[in-house]
Amino acid sequence: MTAIEQTEAARPRGTRLPRRARRNQLLGAAQEVFVAQGYHSAAMDDIAERAGVSKPVLYQHFPGKLELYLALLDQHCESLLLAVRTALASTTDNKLRVAATMDAYFAYVEDEGGAFRLVFESDLTNEPAVRERVDRVSLQCAEAISDVIAEDTGLSKEESMLLAVGLGGVSQVVARYWLSSSSGIPRDKAVQLLTSLAWRGIAGFPLHGSEPIEPIEPIEPIEQH
Repeated sequence: MTAIEQTEAARPRGTRLPRRARRNQLLGAAQEVFVAQGYHSAAMDDIAERAGVSKPVLYQHFPGKLELYLALLDQHCESLLLAVRTALASTTDNKLRVAATMDAYFAYVEDEGGAFRLVFESDLTNEPAVRERVDRVSLQCAEAISDVIAEDTGLSKEESMLLAVGLGGVSQVVARYWLSSSSGIPRDKAVQLLTSLAWRGIAGFPLHGSEPIEPIEPIEPIEQH
């Protein structure tokens, strides 16, 4: 059931929706239109029609298409950040924590509303307000992961952040590939595979207070001919 259908099902016939409920209904309609058509092809007329309201009603809540898009983007960036933070806090077992975090990204892209496309595959990333939000949520997710890495390994803030950006980036890229591919790999199996890959790397860093591992020798740069 879509966000619009849920709202309509909960509303008695002949009643007027409260402002918050109407706003949520409009956001649900906008999500469906933006995901299906992209920002540039979507029109406020399409969104109003999808929501079953007049354009004046839509403009009472959102002054323009960009403001509507940004409100929707804010909502789903917050959802992603909450999912990552919840996964990190779900266990103190580090391997299970990695798996939970990976699964948070897979669950996010698998959501039937397709909201991840607004965050990771927007056709409006040249708009500074959109780019800022996308960059910010990626940074916030990485910071959440980084805090755990730093606490457990004793690595510096900068080193932990570098690893965290890598883990977060790999998670969302692989999750999106998994969703779009025709591999038929179940989600739990895909998460298990990616967790095994990530854990083999991150487990190489000792827990805070234990003996340090031998550093990997730097790779010699390839000479250009």
